[in-house]
Amino acid sequence: MKLVHAFSLKGGESIAFIGAGGKTSAMFALAKELTPPVVLTTTTHLGAWQAALADSHYILNTRHDIPDLDNPNMGTVLLTGPPGEDERLGGLSDGLLAHVRAYCLENNLSLLIEADGARQRALKAPADHEPVIPDWVDQVVVMAGLGGIGKPLTEAFVHRPQIFSALSGLPEGKQIDEDALLAVLTSPQGGLKGIPEDARRLLFLNQAEGEILPAKARGMSHSLVGVYDRVLIGSIQNPGQEGPIFSASSPVAGVLLAAGGSERLGRPKQLLDWKGRTFVETVAQAGLAAGLAPLIVVTGAHHQAVEAALAGLPVVCVYNPDWAGGQASSMHKGLMALPEDCDRVMFLLSDQPQVSPLLIRSLVERHDAYRKPITVPLVNGQRGNPVLFDRLTFPALREIEGDRGGRAVFKLFEVDYVPWVDDRIMLDVDREGDEERLREAYGL
Repeated sequence: MKLVHAFSLKGGESIAFIGAGGKTSAMFALAKELTPPVVLTTTTHLGAWQAALADSHYILNTRHDIPDLDNPNMGTVLLTGPPGEDERLGGLSDGLLAHVRAYCLENNLSLLIEADGARQRALKAPADHEPVIPDWVDQVVVMAGLGGIGKPLTEAFVHRPQIFSALSGLPEGKQIDEDALLAVLTSPQGGLKGIPEDARRLLFLNQAEGEILPAKARGMSHSLVGVYDRVLIGSIQNPGQEGPIFSASSPVAGVLLAAGGSERLGRPKQLLDWKGRTFVETVAQAGLAAGLAPLIVVTGAHHQAVEAALAGLPVVCVYNPDWAGGQASSMHKGLMALPEDCDRVMFLLSDQPQVSPLLIRSLVERHDAYRKPITVPLVNGQRGNPVLFDRLTFPALREIEGDRGGRAVFKLFEVDYVPWVDDRIMLDVDREGDEERLREAYGL
């Protein structure tokens, strides 16, 4: 996928790039994807030769030097201080950068900022004075070059190897492994250093080339999701057909709808038995095993019995007093209970105990790779459950009313499908006889 899609950008945001392993290349690649004109600058230094990557370059000494950028034909515009004796372009002062930001805000222009240096190394650890990130940026992208894995911890491959060694516990000269890199990336004095509290944190594991490095990156991402708002794996130098990002992982919340009164069945289907456990407990266990967190369970009718069935599980039960009004009210309750920064959510149904952690993970991994607004399983041309919704869809989901679920917004967004061969996932329990058919399908 493209960078602008992986970053979930609409245009007009301010984004700081820090770290190593393709930071400048990533910044200019993103600038080419955004709606022009796009402003680029630095708070530290930039190699003078790198100015040629921009369509135009202006040296600012005062705010009056800021050019008129009301012209999309200007493309990418680099604004820096004057060059120094070391053939590096100087960064903008705080005051001058504030004027540039104000100009970009007024004109809805994207502002990309290189906020530290790495001497073109694959990896780095920040010194005391780094990074230099303005406290008003919307996002911070932390770069790390996977090409540094397997290399010795020396100046040839790591900028500031002494600090990297201190943060990782890996002696200088030893081969860098995933554990050492993870220690640096998750350290408040390493990858997380200097990131403003309100800024969104993205990690870009660049140089994911060949067969081994992408696999190592996927293994690392499990420890990094949650530390960072989103973990990207890709290659700026060797992009795929869809773009330089191969996957974009982030926490996935779950909402288990278990509020219905089961009027057509005549007894609480949430409490039916499935292999020695209740339906609702079985579905909750599947969501937890697949890594959904937090897992919100919306209760309504029989809420006390449902909550008792879930006792001891790390779930959050939310009672919906309007459960009789239809599924939409329960869906709204679940959305309201999600963390404010929730990136995506999967809705589970309490009458489908056969939904497996494998199916849930398959939907998540598909969404990692393509980031379409809605991801669903497809069986013999029919859409099934559960359904994963990107946060882009949340406003529309909140508008649904009555006895309708998330499918009411399918026509508003692009839907991505995960082909699934086991048609038993299409079964649910609504009426008398459904439970028997479900059991027979699984030989129970």
